[in-house]
Amino acid sequence: MIRKLKSGGYRLYSRKTNPKTGKRRNLGTFSTRAAALKHEREVQYFKRNG
Repeated sequence: MIRKLKSGGYRLYSRKTNPKTGKRRNLGTFSTRAAALKHEREVQYFKRNG
């Protein structure tokens, strides 16, 4: 899940909420949406093949 920040960057959040905090985990902050999408694909790969 990618959200645009007020600063103009993009942040990647986990799809599920963190049971301890009730919020989504921050999986990284990126300057471009393309970089965030690329990292999201990497995360999905490692969830299955890590």
